[in-house]
Amino acid sequence: MKNVCVITDSNSGITQKEAKELGVVVMPMPFYIDGEMFYEDIDFTQEQFYERLQSDCEIKTSMPLVGNVTDKWDKILREYDEIVYIPMSSGLSSSCETAYMLAQGYDGRVQVVNNQRISVTQRQSVLDAKELAAAGKSAEEIKDILENEKFESSIYIMLDTLYYLKKGGRITPAAAALGTLLKLKPVLQIQGEKLDAFAKARTVKQAKDIMIKTMHHDFDERFKDPEGKNMHLEIAYTYDREAAEQFKQEMLASFPNFKDEDVVLNPLSLSVSCHIGPGALAIACSKKIQVL
Repeated sequence: MKNVCVITDSNSGITQKEAKELGVVVMPMPFYIDGEMFYEDIDFTQEQFYERLQSDCEIKTSMPLVGNVTDKWDKILREYDEIVYIPMSSGLSSSCETAYMLAQGYDGRVQVVNNQRISVTQRQSVLDAKELAAAGKSAEEIKDILENEKFESSIYIMLDTLYYLKKGGRITPAAAALGTLLKLKPVLQIQGEKLDAFAKARTVKQAKDIMIKTMHHDFDERFKDPEGKNMHLEIAYTYDREAAEQFKQEMLASFPNFKDEDVVLNPLSLSVSCHIGPGALAIACSKKIQVL
């Protein structure tokens, strides 16, 4: 049986502390604040980040430096036979494609998973990979299983403000101004590799109701599992944990087959947060992997 190490990046929401507890490795994502580079969860906390974000600093995201990635792989492969590397979705960053090209020089010992996941669904893929490795699957087998299941997940995200989408050039100033005037709470969706607009709400309550109702629809229609017996359910948020905890209780009331401890509640990574701002709430699900 191959000794397989599972590596991901900090877009999974897995902290360095949690990574040690789980027995995985997390590559910290770099980002720039007013031209100075920082690494997520290494030299910048969530609290420090939001303080700078709301002070209107210039924040830019970046993919992991090539040398950092290969140095980490080289070090890991001195102890492990193979690596499964699970970066953020290729539809949201070029880091996956870069990692795939780098892996070509490792004679199959590094398998890069492109399963279109981000945040809590990416985190679940890491846990699935660990379970598959413990069951004796090779890195290539784990990659194939995760990629075959890549469309078996959903994320819906409510934004509290359009300011950061406008600032990042992802919507026009006119659209942002109109949305602000109408006090819209846009709901976005991630299905596969794309981040798309999904719905517009006038209040936070309406946006949360839309997300919960849509998740029920996905359980019923997409996954053919109304009770969620073979599903993972997760919540992610930016900055306001108290609001996220409240949303979790509302969600649990609507999904009575899930217990509090069954539902992961994690902050969104800083690489995502800088584009959507504080006050965002997300509900996500992914289908359970069958380990044979």
